[in-house]
Amino acid sequence: MPPYENRYWWSNDGLRLHYRDYPGPADRPPILCLPGLTRNARDYHDLALRLSPDWRVIAIDLRGRGDSGYAKDPMSYVPLTYVQDVEALLRELDVARYVAFGTSLGGIVAMLLAGTAREKLAGLVLNDVGPEISPEGLSRIRSYVGKSNTWPTWLHAARAVAEANESVYPDFQLEDWLAMAKRLYRLNSAGRIVLDYDMKIAEPFRVPGNEAGPDMWRALEGLKTVPTLLVRGATSDVLAASVAERMAGVLEQGDLLTIPATGHAPTLDEPAAIAAIDRLLARIAAEPASG
Repeated sequence: MPPYENRYWWSNDGLRLHYRDYPGPADRPPILCLPGLTRNARDYHDLALRLSPDWRVIAIDLRGRGDSGYAKDPMSYVPLTYVQDVEALLRELDVARYVAFGTSLGGIVAMLLAGTAREKLAGLVLNDVGPEISPEGLSRIRSYVGKSNTWPTWLHAARAVAEANESVYPDFQLEDWLAMAKRLYRLNSAGRIVLDYDMKIAEPFRVPGNEAGPDMWRALEGLKTVPTLLVRGATSDVLAASVAERMAGVLEQGDLLTIPATGHAPTLDEPAAIAAIDRLLARIAAEPASG
């Protein structure tokens, strides 16, 4: 038996969406894990194993990724729709408070979620994302998102992932690339290894402005009293050091952690990230329950 349950909920526009539910105590706010643009719930598996059963962990497949349904309208692949999808799940589960972990796009969704119901957010981890995205990173992401590749074996897929990401994770070994490939890809019915997302997620992302949405600095202002861990890869081309430092100045209860020799985005299983996450969760656990 896997250490989690595969569960589903319905979006407002009728999509069947998927999440992994790792068990944890009901007297603590669950941890809601939101993945990046082309990623899925599998990205958070190792973190969820480490934190469960001390915390319930809910790892989401955004629409068009993993085991979630693909949208009929590709222009619904935008942050505000993702927020509505997650709000529908929170209503269904009757979640009064939660901790959000958001990597890249997932962090944008987390910031926007907090803007609609700040009182529900008990804590936040923003992984290599902020109110401003560096043009270099946007250009790089737009260059690959939505481009389909298939591979005959997992080793071929791992080598392709390594070639594309060797500057992001210079210390990765073959087993790391294989693990990353198995998070990014799936085996299709023809026995080929393919990317595990709808290629049409690229359509709105290529329209300037759709990668974020509203004024994200205003969204961040609303988080200034929320216990927050901001994680940045030292060589990130998405979150500039100057933006991260400005964010740290806005977040009154925020801590900035820079992961050395890492680009976009840290995996959150680096020793420094593990220690910082544990410190944040200890602070949240020590707070009196509310709501």
